[in-house]
Amino acid sequence: MRTLTVQTPSHQYPIFIGHKLIEQADTLLQPYLGKKAAIITNETVAPLYLKQLQTALDRLGVPHFSIILPDGEEYKNWQTLNLIYDGLMQNRAERKTTLIALGGGVIGDMVGFAAATYQRGAPFIQVPTTLLSQVDSSVGGKTAINHPLGKNMIGAFYQPQAVLADLTALQTLPQRELSAGMAEVIKYGALGDAEFFAWLEENMADLMAQHQEKMAEAVYHCCKMKADIVAQDETEQGIRAWLNLGHTFGHAIEAEMGYGVWLHGEAVAAGCVLASRLSQILGKTQQADTDRIAALMEAASLPSAPPVFSFEKWIEHMSHDKKVSSGIMRFVGLEYLGKANITEITDMEILRLTLQPYL
Repeated sequence: MRTLTVQTPSHQYPIFIGHKLIEQADTLLQPYLGKKAAIITNETVAPLYLKQLQTALDRLGVPHFSIILPDGEEYKNWQTLNLIYDGLMQNRAERKTTLIALGGGVIGDMVGFAAATYQRGAPFIQVPTTLLSQVDSSVGGKTAINHPLGKNMIGAFYQPQAVLADLTALQTLPQRELSAGMAEVIKYGALGDAEFFAWLEENMADLMAQHQEKMAEAVYHCCKMKADIVAQDETEQGIRAWLNLGHTFGHAIEAEMGYGVWLHGEAVAAGCVLASRLSQILGKTQQADTDRIAALMEAASLPSAPPVFSFEKWIEHMSHDKKVSSGIMRFVGLEYLGKANITEITDMEILRLTLQPYL
């Protein structure tokens, strides 16, 4: 097992990364649990891992109850969030009851937001079970639900007490979900570490076959990069926005296609290729860089091009993006492969040129 510490101005907490950690949750999480716990998971994950976590809490003598939600991005909304509040109220959860998010990015984001708002703030622990949530969404305290007009539009910055990333859970992950998580792994290389990007090019076949040591290395590397960035910029005033490489285009794809039709990671994959194309048009990256990103996404069984829809729709969705400032669209682009930048776009023709092959 490897441990990282996330040090933010508001709070510091550990990330535990290793195999068979859910069954050791009693030992690892004891210092971070309150007197009572609420496990919040979904219908897919519950049959696989809920019992292990319940047994670990029983060994500690911590009373607990469970809330089981429907599975999927299309349920990341007010209605499902309310089911969490209902369960907390019905079971007389207090402000010091620890909420435990057992699942992927949707569960982590929603439980985090429920924790941030229940009685104005209850502690929570992330137990991410997908690659995407282990390398990205469970770390750093971004919590949210979607709105019909835009993804993650309602949320809060709220850090967990601890993150327990059990790599064994990845063995039950459908191949499509593994690929989706790999998009975020590739994103880290593109935005901040050219050497890591090259390592991914060499090792992608092994990673997709879930080679244990290499997978552990990839998850650790991404978490470390994210922890370093979040420590410098907890509430995304500057450098943290780099982590959104591919996300402005990606969120537009998700909103246009309907949440859950394209998985978040699939949309980010196409979005990263588009971000590199945009940077190419602005004279930063080369065609060879865009080709490398596209090829690596494809090696992870991911799309390297977006679905076809009109330019007007793209602009409509992207104008709702959280990086829009003073009405100006801001994109995370690439200075070069391995270093992101923030690009303000006022000339719509540049965007039209970027998207032209896909309109």
